[in-house]
Amino acid sequence: MLQQRTFQIGVIGAGSCTPEEADTAYDVGREIARRGAVLVCGGLGGVMESACLGARNGGGTTVGLLPGDQKDDANPYVDIAIVTGMGHARNAIVAGSSDVLIAVGGEFGTLSEIALGLAMGKTVISLRGGWEIPGVVIAKDPKTAIDMVFKLLLQ
Repeated sequence: MLQQRTFQIGVIGAGSCTPEEADTAYDVGREIARRGAVLVCGGLGGVMESACLGARNGGGTTVGLLPGDQKDDANPYVDIAIVTGMGHARNAIVAGSSDVLIAVGGEFGTLSEIALGLAMGKTVISLRGGWEIPGVVIAKDPKTAIDMVFKLLLQ
């Protein structure tokens, strides 16, 4: 009998972030791990690193889809580093590889991942983003965001 595929939840956000965004990303990552899902991200610093640290501390697995061509560019909490050599184009792989995307803050790269995710028919949830984009669901805190994600995935 085949085992059900593990959910892959994308956490997207800028490579540098505020302390509040870092705390939010950490909590999101930890909650993803606690619920047995895999965290997918861009693999670098800022929101991505904080989310990976949370997932690591929660006992989870992290996948970083790196824009460059060096595995060593990954933050220290990435378990599986995938080198793309694609720059920002790797955002399409992050969006496509995720069942749902959670944006924590972010800049233009995050905006592209949001747009790609929506174009691919993915649910995108925003925390601390300030993005007012039709189709993006706003969550008030990490627990609410993860509750929304799993309610959707388990339907």
